[in-house]
Amino acid sequence: MKRFVPALFLLLFSVLICQPAFSESNSEDKPILAEVNDVLARTLFFDMSFGAFNVQEIDKNGQIVLDENSNPIIKKVRVPFVVFVLFLGGLFFTFYYFFINIRAFKHAFSVIAGKFDKEGDTGDVSHFKALTSALSATIGLGNIAGVAIAIQIGGPGAAFWMIVTAFFGMSLKFSSCTLAQLYRQVNPDGSISGGPMYYLDLGFKAHRKNFALLGKALAIFYGIVVIFGALGGGNMFQANQTVEALVFSFGLDRSFDWIVGSVLAVLVGVVILGGVKRIAEATSRIVPTMLVIYVSACLFVIISNISSLPAALGTMISMAFSENAMFGGFIGVLVAGIQRASFSNEAGLGSAAIVHAAAKTDEPVREGIVAMLGPFIDTMVICLMTATVVVITGVWSDPALAAQGANIGVSLTASAFATVLPWFPKVLTICICLFAYSTMVSWCYYGERGWLYIFNHFGLGTRTLIIYRLIFIFAVVYGATNSLEDVINFTDYLILALAVPNIIGSLFLAPVVKAKMKDYMSRLSAKEL
Repeated sequence: MKRFVPALFLLLFSVLICQPAFSESNSEDKPILAEVNDVLARTLFFDMSFGAFNVQEIDKNGQIVLDENSNPIIKKVRVPFVVFVLFLGGLFFTFYYFFINIRAFKHAFSVIAGKFDKEGDTGDVSHFKALTSALSATIGLGNIAGVAIAIQIGGPGAAFWMIVTAFFGMSLKFSSCTLAQLYRQVNPDGSISGGPMYYLDLGFKAHRKNFALLGKALAIFYGIVVIFGALGGGNMFQANQTVEALVFSFGLDRSFDWIVGSVLAVLVGVVILGGVKRIAEATSRIVPTMLVIYVSACLFVIISNISSLPAALGTMISMAFSENAMFGGFIGVLVAGIQRASFSNEAGLGSAAIVHAAAKTDEPVREGIVAMLGPFIDTMVICLMTATVVVITGVWSDPALAAQGANIGVSLTASAFATVLPWFPKVLTICICLFAYSTMVSWCYYGERGWLYIFNHFGLGTRTLIIYRLIFIFAVVYGATNSLEDVINFTDYLILALAVPNIIGSLFLAPVVKAKMKDYMSRLSAKEL
């Protein structure tokens, strides 16, 4: 029976992604995946404010929208439960760990520079490669399209709240990645497995024995969710948007989508079949390269509009506290910023902890400190660059672009680059391809660890890992050649849903991290490290 478990998983996955196509014959039937999305929306994404925040609906011209009786239409501003948990989690851990994100910030750069590396440390990759592997999963379309979407939905002020969220998110990353190092496991083949699945399971057994069953349930839930999140948001969405970017910038025919998908699948397969060490080698080269290309392009646009920079930054700050109903008032702006920041840097989701668990070190806190740089680089640097480009060029308020709808992130950012040089969208497309590729490679590793955790319960982990990798490669082609609205909504929900078991578990284990942190920082101050 055990050997059929992976096959059943594959069957379930195939039904989920293909069922919308099967349903086309009866347009009145709602696809299964859409039904699942509705359930997720009602449970993990219900409105925490219970309808407390309302604003008058405003049209694209800034006019109040009236109903048939000439009364203003009132729009509810939702505060999703998951967003609420993420923001409160960031606040709690920042204060609980005495602002470790500030105190250890300088030390983090010394660590990734190799000053504390020791020969013979346990692990698969260096601190630097662990960080770049994690960044390769977070730095991607969220930094290009996600920021622009946040500005469209919440106005320029949403960018301000993305930065604030990232600041507190650094402490969430510290907590998750320290725990991942504390409770990582060595597999039979010598590789390292770690992340929320392991510290929720093993950490509760060691320090919260009365809640061991809860820890196990949270771990299993996380493991299943991260597998599907990797296949969808970390794979199919990336492949799909790579095709869209190439079509938009180079005028390719949609018939080329299977060629693009096949090429991507081969490139992804070459890396992921080599395991985490090859993944780390690839991302340690791709990430710095794509950062240089993208940041250089952003700086060129900003310098070209340097006289408008103070006004652009002032707009982002002033509109962060705006009651402008166009963007849902203050609460709407705040929620938009928090949600897009969480999608972008994954702080609180625990996914980056999976790769940080493989870093070579015998000091768990040290890797947690390195991991804090993820939200800083991803959001406080890259996302701020994108937001500044979109606002400083004025495209965010272009009525023609606004009329296209709320989800034209890539087009909006491309239009901002095009205001300086017409060929800049092609540079952006190159960045998107690099971002998407590196994201797929790293999310494959995240999904692998979830697969190992789940199927090791049946004694099938490492023996069936090739099945997961083949599914992942197949999903690249599927994502590139199909419309995936329901799939992407499903996996986006799941990726944010990772925050729930991770933050709940991290709260239970916070005293363990705090004790380790105090010991490490005291030895660092005494120069005993």
